[in-house]
Parts: sequence; structure tokens; C-alpha cells
Amino acid sequence: MPPSTASQNLKDTSSVPDQDAMKFKGLMEHLETAEGGLADVDDSIEQTRPSSAVWLITFTVAMGGFLFGYETGVISAVLVTVGKDLGHELSSSERELVTSLTSGGALVGAVIAGLLADRFGRKLGMYIGCGLFFTGSIIWASSFSVAQMSVARFVVGLGVGSAAMIIPLYIGEIAPARYRGRMIAFDNLSVTLGQLVSYALGAAFTDVRYGWRIMVAVGGIPPAVLVFLLPWCPESPRQLFSHGRVEEATQVIARVYPHATPEQVKAKADRILWTIEAEAELMSDKTLWWQFKKLHSVPANLRALVTACAVMAISQLGGFNTLMYYSGTLFALVGFAKPTAVSIVIGATNFLFTGLNMWIIDRAGRRRILLITVLGMSVSLVVAAVAFHWIPISKDLELQEGATVNWAGILVLVTIIFYVAFFASGVATIGWVGTELLPLEVRALGTMMNTVTCWGCNIIIASTFLSMMKGMTPSGAFGFYAGICFVGWIFVVFCYPEVKGLPLEEVRQIFGESFGVRRAAQIQKERRHKQ
Repeated sequence: MPPSTASQNLKDTSSVPDQDAMKFKGLMEHLETAEGGLADVDDSIEQTRPSSAVWLITFTVAMGGFLFGYETGVISAVLVTVGKDLGHELSSSERELVTSLTSGGALVGAVIAGLLADRFGRKLGMYIGCGLFFTGSIIWASSFSVAQMSVARFVVGLGVGSAAMIIPLYIGEIAPARYRGRMIAFDNLSVTLGQLVSYALGAAFTDVRYGWRIMVAVGGIPPAVLVFLLPWCPESPRQLFSHGRVEEATQVIARVYPHATPEQVKAKADRILWTIEAEAELMSDKTLWWQFKKLHSVPANLRALVTACAVMAISQLGGFNTLMYYSGTLFALVGFAKPTAVSIVIGATNFLFTGLNMWIIDRAGRRRILLITVLGMSVSLVVAAVAFHWIPISKDLELQEGATVNWAGILVLVTIIFYVAFFASGVATIGWVGTELLPLEVRALGTMMNTVTCWGCNIIIASTFLSMMKGMTPSGAFGFYAGICFVGWIFVVFCYPEVKGLPLEEVRQIFGESFGVRRAAQIQKERRHKQ
């Protein structure tokens, strides 16, 4: 965030206690009267052509996102092909256990990574994540009991949570401003690519003896490669400046902007230093408990947090990860002879429409996309629920003997493809973008709360899906997910404001008296008239 934005944020003291307002105002005046003045800082470096190295760095660290996707997707094929390799056929509860433990590990890993990232740096977090991925893959591939696989899945989850927290943060801090959105979105695209590759390998090794062990062991290769490449990736300039390594940080900026003049590099360094000074002054005497109270007791902050976390909850409780984790099981239940091969279609759809979201999110706006896609998710699940009624499935989740794929099975596949398309082009990305709604002084804690919402809801879905399918029938389970999506759509209609293109200080004003849907629309209209 540029210093001008930081100082403008400090001007808006409507959501801070009176005793803090004078301190914030004084800090703002200090920054604006600093040598050279914030308004006079040269920002022309952003117009220079960045080096190809910054793209290579992004592609390199996005390998962590690929691992995230691969490790969460490969379980789908493993559950179908593991057979009695762990000593017996896995029960529904055991399948839910080994699946949900990765989400539990991710929750723990994300929180730990978030707490330690500022103190020990972004790269160390990536190294630790690689170690966890590699260790978990080895333990998992050599598992001969449910307990051993459970430990492996939890260790892998720690790596998943670390990657989900650290890598977007690192990319955002090293990327040039005009490419930041696309570079961060590329990490999300890498996640879907990892899932697609896991489905493809699952199909290839379905009929291979111990093929699932090969699939899992393959997951240990990318982290080894990433550890080898990370020494060529610099620490983020912001992290270096925060720890007083000014010369090293300036060299990184010069590496990212090789066509910039020394004066432009210095101006960029000054901007980052000013922002760090503002944030340090802002939070110098504030405890984590103060931030927590600030986040939940100030109405404007609470409304912003509820809005961000609600969309994240929709993305998880709407049932998408049942497809990521159980797609092979689900398509076998419908009657497909090669369920792991059919899962490739789901992975490909997820990958393609995540790319579409990268292209439309800043053009169409968050609210419009959510209104279309969340309703589309709900309708798709309703159709799937109705179709399941015509598929002969027993209470033990087994297809009746001699039954094959009928028209209802084909309809389930088609509607699930539509559902995944709506999900990937909407809440999949916007759930993470929602942290832009949070004010500066509570954004870090709010981001962690949003991450906890993600993995907490993920655990609920992963640990209850098969039980719901048995207890409520497949039609009931999918109808339940459809209901959640519809309630989410109602929430978006009344509570999610459009904030595309708005400076952060205007975003925080939107939640001053309400959820600000009308206020945001009015601001957007005024901005269009000025253009």
C-alpha cells in the first residue's frame, strides 16, 4: 500500500477511540511534512518495465500453490484405489478422518505461519512448508495403517496451511503494483492446476498395483525442487526494511525494476519505509487483544469482518470441497466405471474458470459476479439433488448390483460441472479478496480470522460429507448444500457492497452506518461521473 494511502487511512479516525485520534493525526502530519513530502514522492518507477526475474520468482514460489492443490486433490483418487492396503477396507468414518485431518493441519499451519511470518521472514516459512510437504508425502506413501496415514495427512495439512498463508503474502510484497493482482491470482491458478494434475495421475494409476503410493510419493518431488530454487528468490523488500536491512532491500527493488534510475529506486524505497513507519506507529502499543476487541467491538469493523468471513464460509460450506476430496467416490457411486478419469473434467473446469475470474474480477466487480455465481451454485445443486433421486443407491452408499450410468448419472455430472464453473469464477477467489474490506489497524488479525473461517468450515465439510450422504441420502445432502448457497446469495444481495476500484479509505467509510450496499453504489456512480 503506498504511503499516501496509509496517511489517508490515518485521516479517517471515525472508527478509532478518541484517545488514539490525536496520535494518528500527529503521525499523519509528521509523515506529510517529512523531507520531500509524501505528495512529492516519485512513483514513476511503476511505469518502468519490470524484470523477467520477478515473473520467474512468482512462477517459482507458486509451486507451493501447486503443492497445495495437488495434496488436497490427490486424496480423491487415493480413497478410490487404496482398497485393503491399510489392513482393511476403510469405513466412511475413517475416510472422513484421513480427509479432514489435512484441513485441520492447514488451520493450525496457517495460524502459526501468520504469527511467525513478520518475525522470521517469508522465505523461512516457505522452507518449512516444503519440509512439511516432503515429510508428509514420504510418511503417507509408506503408510500401512490408518493411524500412520492420519499422521501423514495432518503433516501435509501443516504444509498446505503454511503455503496458503505465506505465498500470496510474499508475491504481493515483491510484485510491481500494476501486476500484483495477476501475480497473486496466478498462485490461485497454480492451486487448481495442482488439483487437475492430481486427478490426471489418479486416472493413470487407478489400475496399477499400489498406484496410490506412487501418486502420493510424486507429491514429494515439487517441494524438493522448490527448496533447490528458493535461494535464487530474494526475501521481500518490506520484510528486509522492517528488520533494518536497508541496503539489501534496495538491491531487491533494483532487481525487480532493472530499468529504473537510482532516483526512482530510492523513491520506491522511501515509500515502503514511510508505510512501515506509519504501521509501526499505529500498532506500536497495541496488543493482540486490543486488535481483537477493535475488530469485534467497533460496529464498522465487525460488519466488514462479517462480510468477508461470510463469503469465505459460503465458498466452503457450499459443498465444493466434497468434490475435491470425494469426487472419485461420488462418481463411482453414480455408476461411472472410471470415476478417477471423470474427476479430470472437474479439475479442468476448476482450472479454466479460475483463469476466467482473473480476467473479469476487476472489470465486472465482486458483487455482480457473486450475485450471478452463488445463485448458479444453488440452482446447480438443486438439479443434482433431484437427479440423485433417480439413481439406485442403497443406504450404505453402494450402487445396486447390475446398475450402470443412466440419464440421472449423466445429469449429475453435467450439473456438477456447472456448479464448479460457478464456484471457480466467483467465491473461490473473491473469498480471499474479501480482506480488502478490513481497515488497516485490524487487517492482519482479520485476515487470520478469514483464514480460520476457511479451514474451519473446510473441516466441517470434509468430516461430515459421507455421514450426511448416509443419513440424509445424496439428494438430502446436496439439497442441504443448495440451501446454504441460497442463504449465501440472500446475504450477498443485502450485505455485500461493490468496492472494485475504491481506495481503501473509501472502503472503510462504506461500513460506517450499515453494510453499505447503497452507499457503495452511490460512490461508484459518483466516480463514474467524474471519469
